[in-house]
Amino acid sequence: MFSLRQLAVPVLLVVATLLVYGQVIEFEFTNFDDNLYVTDNPQVKAGVGAAGIRWAFTTGHASNWHPITWFSHMVDWELFGADPAGHHATNLLLHLVNTLLVFLFFQRTTGREGASAWVAMLFAVHPLHVESVAWVSERKDLLSGFFALLCIHAWVSYAKDERFRSYLLVAALLAMGLMAKPMLVTLPFVLLLLDYWPLKRFGESAGLAARETFRRLSVEKLPLLLLSIVSSVTTLLVQRSGGAMGIGYEIPIHLRLANAVVSYVRYLGKTFWPGELSLLYPHPYAPGGLPWSSLQVAMAALVLVGITVAVVYMRSHRHLIVGWLWFVGMLFPVIGVVQVGGQAMADRYTYLPLIGVFAAIAFAGDRALVGFKTRPGILRPVTIVLACTSVVASVLVARAQASVWHDSLSLLGHATRVTPGN
Repeated sequence: MFSLRQLAVPVLLVVATLLVYGQVIEFEFTNFDDNLYVTDNPQVKAGVGAAGIRWAFTTGHASNWHPITWFSHMVDWELFGADPAGHHATNLLLHLVNTLLVFLFFQRTTGREGASAWVAMLFAVHPLHVESVAWVSERKDLLSGFFALLCIHAWVSYAKDERFRSYLLVAALLAMGLMAKPMLVTLPFVLLLLDYWPLKRFGESAGLAARETFRRLSVEKLPLLLLSIVSSVTTLLVQRSGGAMGIGYEIPIHLRLANAVVSYVRYLGKTFWPGELSLLYPHPYAPGGLPWSSLQVAMAALVLVGITVAVVYMRSHRHLIVGWLWFVGMLFPVIGVVQVGGQAMADRYTYLPLIGVFAAIAFAGDRALVGFKTRPGILRPVTIVLACTSVVASVLVARAQASVWHDSLSLLGHATRVTPGN
């Protein structure tokens, strides 16, 4: 049986999530991809069946190969038909489960309940995650996140016993996640980071011993990496054949790299100041776009290099380097080096990557609390106030941002207001 104290954090997480997203049950479908995925899709509307499952595994519809996502939409149509409330409720339920999985992972591996709760709370209510939850078509974010987090939990179990059957479960969950959304191709890299912290499978070894440990743990990920490679190749072929990579104009690789560098910093900026969030951010190098200046690109590169140097310098604080590399690595497949679609960036891409940033912040705060528990100082109350303020502010902003998704006119009207020239 769970004690009341053990249930306190999960209950708070559920309440905060419902404060932001309880309203989505009353939202409509939008005419931005929801028609493509659900309302005008005859295969999905035919419901679950042998023909539908065969279609899900063989189609490149919507320029994606994600059969698990298609199957999910079919099940929803069987249950709820054309009523959008049920489809939105499924998204909300998945996000709730994912939030609890985030909390349980960090609590399980670190034993630090407060910091784990802070990470999960930010994950639950951050405004950048509104797009993934309030948009029926982004079911793939929530499903891939669900399988990714289960995969991470399975990896924790494997790290303890190193049994073959535990490894098979990890591989199966990764495969399911990739079949929900192929953005998870860098998850094996994240598992290697987790070996460093919080699992500490690297230990405190140095020199030759450290290199041997790194080599062994890297080789351990090769079968998982093979799954990612197969998913990447399949995705590229499907997107090329579906026209997602042919957007009517060619953006040279050096300009794609420039936008990628700036986009990393823009994502960080919107993490700490989530203003003017939009369904679509026009690409600066598209026809009629506003290109980044050389100074803007150079300054963004300097920020990225500066953060990287700082976390490497403070590598004894393992949560910092792991959190930063989690963010950079999980965003890399969608940062725009390979251009798919006409957007410069997208809020939905942050669903899993921001866990790294949240963990770096929360466990840095936790370290401050521990360090100043027995000594007078201002950092302890400041950390507590910062944690509470960040959560309350996120709830307020995310709730307002979620309301934008009520219907198509509200959504697209908001996008034109916050991104002029869209």
